[in-house]
Amino acid sequence: MERLSRYDVAEYSGVKMVVVESDLLPPDPAVVVIPLLTDYPVVKGLNPELLHDGKCLILATRLIAAVRRSGLRRAGSVADQGDRINRAIDVLMAGV
Repeated sequence: MERLSRYDVAEYSGVKMVVVESDLLPPDPAVVVIPLLTDYPVVKGLNPELLHDGKCLILATRLIAAVRRSGLRRAGSVADQGDRINRAIDVLMAGV
């Protein structure tokens, strides 16, 4: 099982996803992720565009889910855009 950290981009069944779970949590077979999509509506604050590997991808925040770590393959990091990801999660959970 590959080691994944918060804000790592991982691929699952051909879909890129951002790991959003805290690194402080104990190990678990699943990890919480948000998909990065090319054809999802951009909504300011909620679904920001993120730059990864030279491409603009949309953080599909409402599609947040848990997936099995064993099915993920690390494909980079978007840690430099962590504030935008945190803000999107805050908008999803608190509406602000």
